[in-house]
Amino acid sequence: MDKFKKKFLEEATDNLAELEEALLKLEQAPNDTGLIERVFRYMHSIKGGGSMFGFARLSDFTHHLENIYDRIREGTLSVNQGLLDVTLQSVDHMKNLLQEDDQLSSETEIKHKNLTVQMMQLLEAREQKGVEETAKNHPGQEKKQKTFYISFDPAEEIFDNGTNPLFLMDELAGLGDIYPMPFTERVPLLEEINPRKCYTHWEIILSSIEEEQAIHDVFIFVEDQAHIDIRLLADTNLLANESFRKALDGKWGQDQGLGLDALKAMAAGSMSEKEQTGTKEESKSAADPIRKDDVLSSIRVGSEKIDHMMNLVSELVTTQARLSLHAEQSEDNEMAAIAENVQKLTRQLRDNAFDIALVPVETMLTRFQRLVRDLSNSLNKKVRLVTEGAETELDKNIIEKLTDPLLHILRNSIDHGIETPEERLRSGKPEEGKITLKAYYSGASVHIQVHDDGRGLDAEKIKNKAVERQIISPESVLSRKEILELILLPGFSTSSNVTDVSGRGVGMDVVKRNLADIRGDVEIDSEPGSGTTLTVKLPLTLSIIDGLLVQMADNQYVIPLSAVDKIYAARHSDVVDTFNNLIVLDGERIPFFYLREEFGLPESDSETEEIVVVQYDNNRIGMVVDTVIGEYQAVLKSLGKMYKYQDIISGATILGDGTVALVMDTNKMIERFSEEQKKKIYVESPK
Repeated sequence: MDKFKKKFLEEATDNLAELEEALLKLEQAPNDTGLIERVFRYMHSIKGGGSMFGFARLSDFTHHLENIYDRIREGTLSVNQGLLDVTLQSVDHMKNLLQEDDQLSSETEIKHKNLTVQMMQLLEAREQKGVEETAKNHPGQEKKQKTFYISFDPAEEIFDNGTNPLFLMDELAGLGDIYPMPFTERVPLLEEINPRKCYTHWEIILSSIEEEQAIHDVFIFVEDQAHIDIRLLADTNLLANESFRKALDGKWGQDQGLGLDALKAMAAGSMSEKEQTGTKEESKSAADPIRKDDVLSSIRVGSEKIDHMMNLVSELVTTQARLSLHAEQSEDNEMAAIAENVQKLTRQLRDNAFDIALVPVETMLTRFQRLVRDLSNSLNKKVRLVTEGAETELDKNIIEKLTDPLLHILRNSIDHGIETPEERLRSGKPEEGKITLKAYYSGASVHIQVHDDGRGLDAEKIKNKAVERQIISPESVLSRKEILELILLPGFSTSSNVTDVSGRGVGMDVVKRNLADIRGDVEIDSEPGSGTTLTVKLPLTLSIIDGLLVQMADNQYVIPLSAVDKIYAARHSDVVDTFNNLIVLDGERIPFFYLREEFGLPESDSETEEIVVVQYDNNRIGMVVDTVIGEYQAVLKSLGKMYKYQDIISGATILGDGTVALVMDTNKMIERFSEEQKKKIYVESPK
């Protein structure tokens, strides 16, 4: 049972996320019947599963919420701001009920009682109003009972997810008077029975005042695992007809399905001519039966299994590198051919595993929409979140660690970036502010931009604040980009008075540090009065990269292939004797760094060296190395806690011969070396 309970928890968590998303959309389109139906179905699934797996509090609580949205479906209750506020608070509470189960904290207990009271008040107020309206407009009118035929034929594997068909019979009995007929002709001989399989199917006669949709709702949880056919049999209560009951008793017992046609004939023989006419008219408009294809389009897999698979693929890549090296050193042609095939298969398996581990950015959007809604309401601001490129995919481990930094960025945009409606109108802007979250691929990286149309950042104020806090000296000469990025420094962002420069600095150093943990970076661009854009740059994956293996002295390094633009051969003398580290390549002057010097290695005595040109901020920068060995699939390994705070090396990889190669972060290297070069020029320049 624990396995089924775990599966329910996973499905309930997904349903709550989908429910929250649907509610936020419903707020924008309160009359959308499709959204209302989605909301009701998610609630019904959570309620049914909660009851089945022992989450009684969750099931009862969701039942009250479901009743409210059933009234909305009937048109006797309308969607409004207050109702949605209560519903979204209830969704948060349902998440707590899932986590805490029967061991509720005192805070959760109080919340449970308060929200239950609010929901009951909503229902009571609506029902009282409904009774008054019905009495006024339709005196003496009551709902009429109808009789339905239901064929329920579950798949043999329906027990696998913990479903008990008898619970569904109980739920149908709650709708009215039922006559269930189980048929067991498919049950095999005793020695052939598999107790994990369901061999029984049912035909059910139900008389109820409820509409057909209420019957469909009973089977929401299992409609993908059964053939279900629901038809109107009569617009009267056939089960109250003694002759029809006797006919059923006589026919059932043949141990096979009676079928709709036979039941219609039995009903016709039991009803008056007037009753038969009404039933025929109703039958013409009956909905088609629900039929689901037996094709399984996707499966649910635990994230720990994907992590394990990625680890195995990483080890396979390392082992394949050893095999390729051994094949190169051997003179066995057959082994070389086998190694080449293994390399191709490993690359295909790696790419396929990557695709499985990728998650779309849209999985984070519900939390972002909810934050924008709740925070803007509490600050009395009007803010709209617009998303683009939500289908862009990232490694699930990156997605997990990216959510909090993006929430912090959005919080700052709403709190300090977007102005109040009054300020915006005075500035000639629409009173509703807009935040755009855009995700897109850039080479082998993913960029996520968060742009708001708020007040923007004032570079002069930021610089003055940094001088005041002695982060920079008054004589410092900084570009606009460098000034804006001062707000990412810890010393700048810890001040409570940072709101003097629009307040974006609060906690931004934490954002930058958290992004660095997933090899990400953040850039800032802003114009006073026009808004601010923060661009988060991320790798597609954290585990394996395609790299360029290079050598300097006795050491080997990996440069990410996504950053490499072109490779040039150069004479050693042309590299060491240049002015200001500039060299002409293909008619273009390119700045470069001599990595032996930057890494503290002795000067090379080789006549030729190679320059790897990489992309950096739309510029081309050269990296001088001894030699380029070739392309290499690098399995990234952490450098450990001792090297946690260095940033120019993003990790290490084990080569085929067992030696270790360090993986360069070219962007961080260029930033670090450029800064050191500036300081050197400043110190050496004449006073």
